[in-house]
Amino acid sequence: MIPHQARAPYDWAAVLRLIQTEFAAMEGRIDPPSSAAHLTVEALAAQAQSGEIWVTGAPPLACMVLTVKPGALYLGKLAVAATARRRGLARALVETAAERARGLGLPVLEVQTRVELVENHATFRALGFAEVARSRHPGYARATSVTFRREV
Repeated sequence: MIPHQARAPYDWAAVLRLIQTEFAAMEGRIDPPSSAAHLTVEALAAQAQSGEIWVTGAPPLACMVLTVKPGALYLGKLAVAATARRRGLARALVETAAERARGLGLPVLEVQTRVELVENHATFRALGFAEVARSRHPGYARATSVTFRREV
């Protein structure tokens, strides 16, 4: 499946369901909890205006949110439906993000994942990312997030 940019009017509720369903598996594994639980249809629609949301399938089987940061294109809320995993959808989205970064003149992709989600670390490494930093959420003494980058 070829990713396409989701633009208004779009079924943002379907994207929200995908994100919240797939991020629900993190509940009880990560601390602090994911912001995905508090995401709204309105926030996704606003993100599509200020950044980009890409999806595959209809209804969406995979999605990502792209946001321009200084010197990097940030890839967030990457989600693939459990029933659609192992089909290359995450790789297709990441390659699309790399194309977008090149088109925007940005040299790298950046993604963050939680320290506890070691399977995500392995996935991002397999997609060409390397760990570049660890950070912590406010109020935490320990690292809670891992930042990965990939040159485009």
